[in-house]
Amino acid sequence: IRKMDPLTRQVEVINELGLHARSAACIAKVAGDAVSGVTIEAGDANVDASSILDILTLACVKGTMITVRIDDPSDGEILDRIVALVEDGFGE
Repeated sequence: IRKMDPLTRQVEVINELGLHARSAACIAKVAGDAVSGVTIEAGDANVDASSILDILTLACVKGTMITVRIDDPSDGEILDRIVALVEDGFGE
């Protein structure tokens, strides 16, 4: 059995306030539904997407490109939901 490569998607933070507490909470809530790990990468940093504090440490401002990564292909819907949140500017 060979280990599957994690699935990733790159997305630009478009909301004016960047990834702030409310948007981080939205991401963490969705990531918490995953069966396996979900991470967000920005620059050289890689954090647990289910942790609001970890997401805030990325200090992502508007225009930052982030990579959302899921460890388990069965979490594809989670990846889609997080990307949709970011693309929608968290409804702001």
